[in-house]
Amino acid sequence: MAEIIVPELAESITEGTIAQWLKKPGETVEKGEFIVELETDKVNVEVISEEAGVVSELLAGEGDTVQVGQVIAVVGAGSGAPAASAPKATEAAATPEAPQAPATPVAEETSTEQDRTIASPAARKLAREKGINLSEISPVDPMGRVRVQDVAAHGSAPAPSKAAPAPAASAPKEDDGRTTREKMSRRRQTIASRLLEVKQNTAMLTTFNEIDMTNVMALRSRKKDQFFEQNDVRLGFMSFFTKAVVAALKKYPYVNSQIDGTDIVKNNFYDIGIAVSTEGGLVVPIVRDADRKNFAEIEGNIGELAKKARDNKLALSDMSGGSFTITNGGVFGSLLSTPILNGTQVGILGMHTIQKRPIAVGDEIQIRPMMYVALSYDHRVIDGKDSVGFLKMVKELLENPEDLMLNS
Repeated sequence: MAEIIVPELAESITEGTIAQWLKKPGETVEKGEFIVELETDKVNVEVISEEAGVVSELLAGEGDTVQVGQVIAVVGAGSGAPAASAPKATEAAATPEAPQAPATPVAEETSTEQDRTIASPAARKLAREKGINLSEISPVDPMGRVRVQDVAAHGSAPAPSKAAPAPAASAPKEDDGRTTREKMSRRRQTIASRLLEVKQNTAMLTTFNEIDMTNVMALRSRKKDQFFEQNDVRLGFMSFFTKAVVAALKKYPYVNSQIDGTDIVKNNFYDIGIAVSTEGGLVVPIVRDADRKNFAEIEGNIGELAKKARDNKLALSDMSGGSFTITNGGVFGSLLSTPILNGTQVGILGMHTIQKRPIAVGDEIQIRPMMYVALSYDHRVIDGKDSVGFLKMVKELLENPEDLMLNS
């Protein structure tokens, strides 16, 4: 007999939520095979069985919060049949005639097909929420893996023939359809609590500036084809901003620090978090040692991390740590905002949409592509002089991008 235990997830994560059991009581599980999917505030983690055998008991249900080190299932010896043992909840709900119902084998077969379908954890979760059978989805991936996009595309089509279940008698009334109640995911709950904690426990202020993007856009336009041919990665704006931020952090080291009790810990490394929006919420994967990377390496890292985030394949190691964060609300059209600090960091840079505006250039009025930028900072560590100086340096470097590329 072997116990399935919630593994160590990350230094800052002590609990998770059972998103989905991939094996049911009575089903055979191989050594190293996934048995349960856990949802944490950062990523979904699939837990394997360390022993081969038959799942004899599930000690926690889907949606339950479980702690690191907690026993959540038991795997016994033997090779069982899926129907040999059923969850207690199913036994309690079943009627005496249920095992003889002709629809049961069909239901079991459908469930088996769905379990065998290769799908990402995020895709499985979305399929459960929409009531979609994974085996009915035609994935775009040539390897046959079902992704979130496939489920969303399938879900946008008219439902085959499955009628929405009638609400249970005990379910709360939704005010004649005028409102819809939705349980927050564990990730959304954690995001909400941490953002509130930051607001309550920091002296957060925001300073603003604007950047004339003319020279960056012109340089990018001239170099993008050559850059792609040489590096097989596209030249975007994020590498320019990352390089400018690193240079400014070196000049203003308190912006690259954190508070530990009554101590200020200045980081001598430059691990830059890049905020990425996903269906499950905002995640912040880290570009490690950004000061040691050139433009191509930074663009490549950002592209890989963004793809992993969208496919829900980020590992906890991809998001742990980080000394400063950059977030880009401009991709959604945001003109101006005040970003909230990320965790224990004391600074975050907010980028915004590029908008053509009339600007005084010398004694002339010209139409220039302008971007508002915002630096939110913890005033307990960073004084106004440093915050303004930091943002002004970022502005100056981006308005003279050749200096960034020559010094990279």
